[in-house]
Amino acid sequence: MDDNAFTLNSVPPAEDEIVAAGIGRNFISRNLLEATSMDDALTRIRSSEVSVGHSYNLIDIKTRQILNVETASRNRVSVHNIGPTPFFHANMYLHLEVQQFSTKVQDENSISRQKRATVLPKRSKDDFLSLLGDTNHPEYPIYMIGPTLYTLCTAVINLDEQILTIIEGNPKKGEVSHVFSMSSEDFKIAQ
Repeated sequence: MDDNAFTLNSVPPAEDEIVAAGIGRNFISRNLLEATSMDDALTRIRSSEVSVGHSYNLIDIKTRQILNVETASRNRVSVHNIGPTPFFHANMYLHLEVQQFSTKVQDENSISRQKRATVLPKRSKDDFLSLLGDTNHPEYPIYMIGPTLYTLCTAVINLDEQILTIIEGNPKKGEVSHVFSMSSEDFKIAQ
């Protein structure tokens, strides 16, 4: 996707939502690397009979369009156009009607993070980094440091400057570990 990018996160469905003979979401994610446009990416997502669901953020750098695409087994797909209103997705379905969560811990974890994100400011890049680095909740913080779940890194995509920044550690500390220009060969190799 030359002028496009995507991010993804898991949305765990209830056990009876899983289709054993379906395609694993990682295969679909890898297939998106071959997409030539946002429309091509949507076609690849829609044409796949997934085993479990996933959430994709498809980004068109030139038109500045961002779509959140939620998928589920039995060919269910919902596309949400993300406009100027900030959008946060915490490993739970937000716009596709699917029975979700196979354990109480996943339910409380995602709901807690989603609720916390709604009350935090989202006006600037620093606000977003602070939100993603929030450790306010004693059991289910947005930024997780164990013992069960961990935030591995944070990716910041700047559409204006066409730069991808990777932050290891808590993003509100702003310690950048890698920077890639989306127009450079280094970025294309990093994909």
